[in-house]
Amino acid sequence: MASRSHRSSSSGRRRTALVSAAVAAVVVALVAALIVAFGPDHETDVADSAAATAVAGTRGTPTPTTQEPKPATTSPSASARTSSPKATASTASPRPSKAPVSQPARKASASASLAGRIKPGVSYEGVATFYDVGNGDGACLYGPTSDVMTAAMNHTDYETSRACGAYIRVQAGSGASVTVRITNECPLPCAPGQLDLSPQAFAKLAAPVQGRIPITWSLLSPSTSDTVSIRYKTGSSRYWCGVQAIGHHNPLARLEVETASGWKELPRTDYNYFLSEQGSGCGGAIRITDIYGERLEIDGIGVKADVVQPTRVQFAQH
Repeated sequence: MASRSHRSSSSGRRRTALVSAAVAAVVVALVAALIVAFGPDHETDVADSAAATAVAGTRGTPTPTTQEPKPATTSPSASARTSSPKATASTASPRPSKAPVSQPARKASASASLAGRIKPGVSYEGVATFYDVGNGDGACLYGPTSDVMTAAMNHTDYETSRACGAYIRVQAGSGASVTVRITNECPLPCAPGQLDLSPQAFAKLAAPVQGRIPITWSLLSPSTSDTVSIRYKTGSSRYWCGVQAIGHHNPLARLEVETASGWKELPRTDYNYFLSEQGSGCGGAIRITDIYGERLEIDGIGVKADVVQPTRVQFAQH
């Protein structure tokens, strides 16, 4: 009994001591907490702690933000090309193109609008060859001739017989020159600028043995006492006719006939006749215009097929 009592009393004292120690520890902790809470650095520590928490939260889970779209990165040069005043002005008022330096200024506006490929005052480069001209007739259908100073124009510059009757001055590199009249066409592969001369004309430029020489040539408007003649093609009548002008100093730009409704321009063929397919104007007045714009009117020429009928008119020399 005594021993049990001894064990009970000792345990009670130990529990009391433990409780006292625990209370003391709590008191000490409260005092320490109060000191920290009311210390001078408390606000700073709280702010630092909050900032650190905010920064950490931002880095860890970024808040989605709506960004303004960036402006287009068009370069200044591209913008200038698209909308600059210079570009607009250039489009609205384009600069006139410069004339090729190799072509001199035209003598008259009429020649600029009426001349074909062969223009007055222009020097052309090419080569000269020669061929057997036979009786002198050719694609221009002027008929046989005793004139040996003739030439065939290359297909390109022949230009649907516009070159027929033109007088051309041909010059070789040696300085020798000759004047020829175009009566024929040199078919392909004769190149632009090429002239196929009569043997006599070629011999005035170089020895025939050379066969082919470089040349320059230009259009002439010669002085002559001849007058223009008119010929109706074989088979012509009041209902269909072909009309040809012969002996004109300057190349022809157009041929017209007078009809009940006025002057009518006739289309030109590559064999150097102007056709009236329906007979309009056949046997009436005829009007011819050269590449310089001079116009001659011819009356009293009846429909006589394949007859050369002379007139009293001729184009002026230029």
